[in-house]
Amino acid sequence: MTAPTLPQIDRFKLGSFQFTVIRDGATVLENPWEIFGVNQSPETVKARLAENFLPTDRFINSYAPVIIETGSEVILVDTGFGAAGHERGAGRLLSGMKAAGYAPERVTLVLLTHLHGDHIGGLIEDGVPAFPNARYATGEIEYAFWTDKAREGTPAEGGHKFVLSNVVPFADRMTLLKDGDQPVEGFTAMLIPGHTPGMMAFRVRSGDAQMMLIGDACNHYILSLEEPEWQVRFDMDKEQAGRTRRQLFETIAAERIPFLGFHMPFPAVGFVVKRGDGFRYVPKTYQFEL
Repeated sequence: MTAPTLPQIDRFKLGSFQFTVIRDGATVLENPWEIFGVNQSPETVKARLAENFLPTDRFINSYAPVIIETGSEVILVDTGFGAAGHERGAGRLLSGMKAAGYAPERVTLVLLTHLHGDHIGGLIEDGVPAFPNARYATGEIEYAFWTDKAREGTPAEGGHKFVLSNVVPFADRMTLLKDGDQPVEGFTAMLIPGHTPGMMAFRVRSGDAQMMLIGDACNHYILSLEEPEWQVRFDMDKEQAGRTRRQLFETIAAERIPFLGFHMPFPAVGFVVKRGDGFRYVPKTYQFEL
């Protein structure tokens, strides 16, 4: 017999803020070298995977929206696939929220790191807003890029159309952020271009505690993190993305603060330390429980 899969959630405190990470789903993909390290030989990518006890022919890509309860706000950062992911076992944000005790109506602010489909698909469910009482915020550059009619007839046309259907309907409740803006107390937006033109990270502070929410700046804890300049197929400006990764992880490592990456192994939270010319990932264990 096959038992139903329960929603996966992970809850912890950062200062006085409560974080609830929800696994929106996961996808098994083949041929990692066709996605990560595309400026390297397949043999080099396979060798790095084997060194880390990982399969060389497949990998798991998971998706991790997070709810942050500050006391005055219930903030959702990215929304997963929504209904578009249901056929392949994704789009589980709402069921995960229910398991964690959050009704969609409680969300007061939705922050979007960028406007790819796996981050904005959950904004609308069954043709209506999934979070009817929320305000919204995303990067000004990001919003301008994806809503521009210049995307028509280009490889970005599909994304453009999805933004028109899923994001533009919230324009009257949307705040467009510049680098350094504070969409809400305790959150500072940081422009981190490369994966997309206007992707935003968010530095979260609660008392003396900090965390960086980095969206898709790094999408594999070995192949993108250990070698920031290894190029990623889905990064729109691959060289800029490599520079962004390096700068971001230099900061995170130097300040010894945790980060949450949307595609990191669930629960998607960890630390970074310098190793040679690159970095090493240290996943969250019990740091937030003591």
